[in-house]
Amino acid sequence: MAHSVRDLRAALIPWREAGDTVAYVPTMGALHRGHITLITKAKKMARRVVASVFVNPMQFAPNEDLARYPRQLEKDRDMLAEAGCDLVYAPTVEEMYPPHFETTIDPGKLATVLEGVYRPTHFRGVATVVIKLLLQILPDAALFGEKDYQQLLIVRQIVRDLNIPIHIIGVPIVRDPDGLALSSRNTYLSAEDRQRALMLPKTLQDTRDAVLAGRDIGIALADGMANLAAAGFSMDYLELADATTLVPIRKFEAPARLLAAGFIGSTRLIDNLAVQ
Repeated sequence: MAHSVRDLRAALIPWREAGDTVAYVPTMGALHRGHITLITKAKKMARRVVASVFVNPMQFAPNEDLARYPRQLEKDRDMLAEAGCDLVYAPTVEEMYPPHFETTIDPGKLATVLEGVYRPTHFRGVATVVIKLLLQILPDAALFGEKDYQQLLIVRQIVRDLNIPIHIIGVPIVRDPDGLALSSRNTYLSAEDRQRALMLPKTLQDTRDAVLAGRDIGIALADGMANLAAAGFSMDYLELADATTLVPIRKFEAPARLLAAGFIGSTRLIDNLAVQ
């Protein structure tokens, strides 16, 4: 395990000299089966796999859950080793943001919609830490889960715009058998809220089916919001958007994406579904 950029790069040197390909999986820890799926896919496409574990304070607003976000570094390290990860990079906050740190990444227009409306500083923090991590590791490819779909698009945009020679790969959402998307924040849910949370993936599926059946998109979305409210959700959004630009659409053209975010109890959940 490396905790500093210096140790990280020292570990990478022999791999580079041997001509090994490197795939990278960024995480905030509290790992679950979704993260391990990323590692498994990374192992199939590269000789070496690096995973980072870093709870990034820059992407949390003052009223969000930074202090209580689950941290279990030793357990995460063991899970990653068992999955075949070659190196765990777990930098400290001081390593990532040393004294007098000032530079941040402007994530552009993609960060101003959906999550960007409700978490206006979030993607600046995400973009800054992800680009730092990519440049520290310089992998051949980096893998991101599609549950954070907007984040995936933003990272791809930045890497493309800045000519960073890293292939960004999206990996489909991993779900529990009952349909709930895996998330480290699911541990916050009470048994009752966990059951009510199932309305989120069900509503996405029902709304997708309605849109594909030709139902008016505005009405389908309104029905979905009503069903989620009846289940106890306090929704931020349920939106059908262009899958590339995230511009909301009211006349269906593929590829599109249904995206949703809202609170069940005190836990904020996000999910999305391809519509094509």
